[in-house]
Amino acid sequence: MGAASGPRRGGSVATMAAVFSSAYHGASAYHGPPELTPVRVFTSWTLDLPVLIAVLLAGGLYLAGMRRARRSGPPWPAGPAIAFYGGGLGGLVIATMSAIGVYQGTLFYVRSMQTILLLLVTPLFLALGRPLSLAIATLPGLGPKLETAVRAKAARILTFPAITTMTLILVPFVLYFSPWYPASLHGGAVREATYLALMAPGFVFFWTLLRVDPVPKAYPYLVALWVTGAEVVGDAILGLAVMADQHLIAGGYYHALARPWGPSLSTDQVVGGGALWILGDIVGLPFLAAQLIQMIREDEAEAVVIDAELDAAEPSGARAGPGGDGGEPAAGSQPWWESDPRFADRFRSAGTPSEDA
Repeated sequence: MGAASGPRRGGSVATMAAVFSSAYHGASAYHGPPELTPVRVFTSWTLDLPVLIAVLLAGGLYLAGMRRARRSGPPWPAGPAIAFYGGGLGGLVIATMSAIGVYQGTLFYVRSMQTILLLLVTPLFLALGRPLSLAIATLPGLGPKLETAVRAKAARILTFPAITTMTLILVPFVLYFSPWYPASLHGGAVREATYLALMAPGFVFFWTLLRVDPVPKAYPYLVALWVTGAEVVGDAILGLAVMADQHLIAGGYYHALARPWGPSLSTDQVVGGGALWILGDIVGLPFLAAQLIQMIREDEAEAVVIDAELDAAEPSGARAGPGGDGGEPAAGSQPWWESDPRFADRFRSAGTPSEDA
């Protein structure tokens, strides 16, 4: 019995040693950022040099345009500037250099949040900044050429709502369900090109529908509402497709990463799919709000024009009178109560004798 139990005891010790050795080597193989905690959400930052250069260049050009606009005429409105710097460039910095940028290559759901920020949030606020109007107003040599290019037939075709909406929906589908996604996780030029590929269709989508800048063709806001509904449905389909996928997206990359903390790979992907769905729909709310504000402003502007036209036509109409010759008003033009027999005596002229007199 003692001889038999010795090998078993030795075998179990060897097995436990192998397990601990495997766990040790698996943990040591991980070279990513430390476990994501609530504190690190706000304190983790990284430097993305190409993005930083692009942000500084865009911010500097926009500031130079505002200064030139102030020298040549009325100052540039504060609202577009706040949208451009705060939500546009600020959103780009948060998406690429905050904790989202730090953990976008480690956690699938963080990468999903980054996708929504780059695809919908940052382009929305960049478009609200009205960069095209600023360039046309402050660049005498380039401005007219930009305006001509915007009005060209090719621009009208490329910005047709069905085309811009399908592009906005298909780009993330191709990203997540092709080798593009794992290639973008390794950093370098592919990652930076992915950022640009996500932002470009989003900017064109919001630019053509918000109409705060010159556009190739101003489509009715009803079209914009239908297009927004299609975009919301597209976000939901993408999220559900990611959640329902039985195979891990970029599974080879995540297995090789050997992350020893956080959710499992399958749970991480399900949470990421939910983020694509829910966050994509939430972002549609400020877009709808911006559309409603634009509709109200256009209605107010049209009302001012109509009131001015009526005011201009009213003096001539008053001088001519209903009869057209400036004389007595036409028959039937007096108020109804003066012709009503029940009130006729009350409005009878004082100089008119009564029948009894």
